[in-house]
Amino acid sequence: QVQLVESGGGLVQAGGSLRLSCVASGNIGSIDVMGWYRQLPGKQHELVATITSSGSTNYADSVEGRFTISRDYTRTTLYLQMHDLRPEDTAVYYCNAVSGYETYWGQGTQVTVSS
Repeated sequence: QVQLVESGGGLVQAGGSLRLSCVASGNIGSIDVMGWYRQLPGKQHELVATITSSGSTNYADSVEGRFTISRDYTRTTLYLQMHDLRPEDTAVYYCNAVSGYETYWGQGTQVTVSS
C-alpha cells in the first residue's frame, strides 16, 4: 500500500507561481512512474506531467515551458513548480504513483487562478 498526500494549492493571481508537493509513504520501494493530473470543472482527469524512475519527463502541451516536474528519489517526494499561471489552469490537481500493476492517487489539492 502507498499513501500520497498533496499540498501547496491555493488562490493566486494570473501570472503568479505555486509549488505543489506530494509526499509518498508506505510501501514506496517499488514506485516507478509518478505524475500530476488535473481535473477541470465538468471534465475528466487529464495528464499534466510525468517523471520516470530514470528521470525522464513528459509534459502536456498546455503546460510545457511553464511547469516543471521533479522528484526527490530518496524521500519519494514529487513536486510541480508552476509559473505564469493562467485562469484556465484552475483545477483540482492530483498526485499519481504507479507500482507494478497498482496505481495510487492522492486526495487532490485545489488550484484557483484569478484574473
